[in-house]
Amino acid sequence: MANDIIQKKEQAMQNGSHKNMQSYVKEMQGEIAKALPSVISPERFTRMVLSAISTNPKLGECTPQSFLGAMMSSAQLGLEPNTPIGQAYIIPYRNHGVMEASYQIGYKGLIDLAYRSGEVITIQSHIVYSNDKFTIKYGLEPELEHIPADGERGEPIKVYAVFKTKGGGYGFECMSIDEVKEHAKKYSKAYSSGYTSPWTTNFEEMAKKTVLKKALKYAPLSAEFMREVSTDETIKTTISDDMSAE
Repeated sequence: MANDIIQKKEQAMQNGSHKNMQSYVKEMQGEIAKALPSVISPERFTRMVLSAISTNPKLGECTPQSFLGAMMSSAQLGLEPNTPIGQAYIIPYRNHGVMEASYQIGYKGLIDLAYRSGEVITIQSHIVYSNDKFTIKYGLEPELEHIPADGERGEPIKVYAVFKTKGGGYGFECMSIDEVKEHAKKYSKAYSSGYTSPWTTNFEEMAKKTVLKKALKYAPLSAEFMREVSTDETIKTTISDDMSAE
């Protein structure tokens, strides 16, 4: 039913019945409300989305299906999109000539989801600078030590992430800044999109998220958490009760 509504409203927009994406979002408040968790009211979520469009007008050029798909993905995860908090982002992306909205979980959003799983008690990610003292060793007895330099810390050279589970397990991952950039070029739609994205406005946060996401692959986390993370860097054009299953 939701997709029928989307098609009708998209046709109406093409016929000039709707002036812009803002009016489209307002008319879809009922569908949005059905997907929202109790921690976010429909009014608050809609205000955040409309603010995002106002801040980045290119989002208004995205297809209604992809924009609503990104909104629903964020709503079902309970993450606030395109706010200074940095939990999640809705980013314009030109896909084979068509402007679509890509959904991306932010660094703080990933941490929030990990803590919400109830299986992680500590999770952190940090930037290593050239003047810091940093040693790392993998193997049967892995070690990691990072002592930030006093005063001028130099240029960023590495990023690492660590986690500890309630069962006592732990793990860490480390990547150089160049490795992070190469990974982003290969896997991130936002990195090479040419439009404003968290990679251009907050590179260090996105670098931390990249390494943290890699580290959590080895954590004994639930299948539900893994499904939630699977929505990262996706473009959704259909609506369901569980966007992570699409």
